[in-house]
Amino acid sequence: MQLLIKRLPTLVILALFSLLAGSQAAHAQLGISRPRGQELVDGIAVKVDNQIVLRSDIDNIMAQEMARAQGKPLPPDLRCKILQSLVLNRLMLARAEVDSVTVTDARVDGELNRRMAYFVQQVGSEKKLEEMYNKSLRALKDDLRPQVRDQLIQQEMQDKIAGKVTVTPREVKEYFDKVPKDSIPYFSTEVEVGQIVIPAQVNDAAKQKALAKLNELRARILAGEKFETLAKEFSQDPGSAVEGGYLGFFKRGELVPPYEAAARKLEPGQLSPVVESQFGFHLIQLIERKGESYSTRHILLKPETGTTDVSASAIKLARIRRQILSDSISFAKAAKEYSDDKLTAANGGLLANRQDGGSRLPLDKLDPAIFFTIDTMKVGHITPPMPYRTDDGKDAMRILYLKSNTAPHQANLTDDYQKISQAALAQKKNRALDEWYEKNRSTVYLEVAPEYESCKVLTASSE
Repeated sequence: MQLLIKRLPTLVILALFSLLAGSQAAHAQLGISRPRGQELVDGIAVKVDNQIVLRSDIDNIMAQEMARAQGKPLPPDLRCKILQSLVLNRLMLARAEVDSVTVTDARVDGELNRRMAYFVQQVGSEKKLEEMYNKSLRALKDDLRPQVRDQLIQQEMQDKIAGKVTVTPREVKEYFDKVPKDSIPYFSTEVEVGQIVIPAQVNDAAKQKALAKLNELRARILAGEKFETLAKEFSQDPGSAVEGGYLGFFKRGELVPPYEAAARKLEPGQLSPVVESQFGFHLIQLIERKGESYSTRHILLKPETGTTDVSASAIKLARIRRQILSDSISFAKAAKEYSDDKLTAANGGLLANRQDGGSRLPLDKLDPAIFFTIDTMKVGHITPPMPYRTDDGKDAMRILYLKSNTAPHQANLTDDYQKISQAALAQKKNRALDEWYEKNRSTVYLEVAPEYESCKVLTASSE
């Protein structure tokens, strides 16, 4: 729905900046900053108190937008709008210092672990990731930590400023009515696709192997070996293994229940028995308690699955499919009760459109595996169980359901209310951010490089 939005939403810029903070393509993907010595060579576009926007920050996002445009013309003022959004982000950081807006170390550690686990999965192993950047995982996390903290603080500030902004149906209609008729977008074919995913079931032999190994490691620790050393060698949690299994501080309810229940029973330094969770098997050591927070380290082992285990998942899915087809249960209810994919299960099994949060997906943007499966399906049909690999690399089976197939059409309030309301909400949030910027820009020192003075970052940008 970008054609309906007058300026780039700050949320979009924030997300892009988190991926494009470095100068090289690989660094841009991971978000690792350049060495400090390169900043002056790069050149400063704007100073906001002690925060800066580099020319390369703008160039990187411009390059990303050009790639996404695929040859289509970009707005002539796009560079200025990117700069305005980046300056707003820096102003939020500057004001966060004044307003004492912070994020906990545990939250930063959790986000760092999540990113490391994601990129290890993408490249195939910790060793490959370290070779790609010629740095250890610990050094990569140290490089990334300041940026992650800044991004989380920006999110806190943005939520503080515009998090409670909502739009009414009347505002959505007024927004749409103001869009010039020749600017209303034309949507290609869109579909609603649901899935129910059941991972390969771990057989008893694989479970017993993992249990035996963790009990062996537990005995070695009790005999005097260091937990951290064994975690680095054996743990299959890529985010924490490099830290000797250290997870940081968490509060009640922030970790999965089996892990938390075991950890909270321990005294500092004490080891848990082997604990099973949805992620595998854990050996946990409590490090410290601070009020309601506690810090732990763990060793995670994930039992291997095999092809024979997938057969059990296929049999279960086939039974669920028969129940749906016989109207014994709806697809949405079956997804909620049985699907292992929590994101889609909560939405009746429907895949989400990441652009607007809705359930309708452009046909030309579908994953090829889904596209070629549903291409010949009729609305209401459900596939037999099919092999599937989850985002975290697990073997699984799934069934796909084609709920709807919408023909190409020009945007309208009846068929596209979700998209239009999201665009209206983005505009209203941008207006709130602009008003905040206008109110607070005089409270910080702003210096703009001569070539960017025409962007008028010293004035508000709402339209």
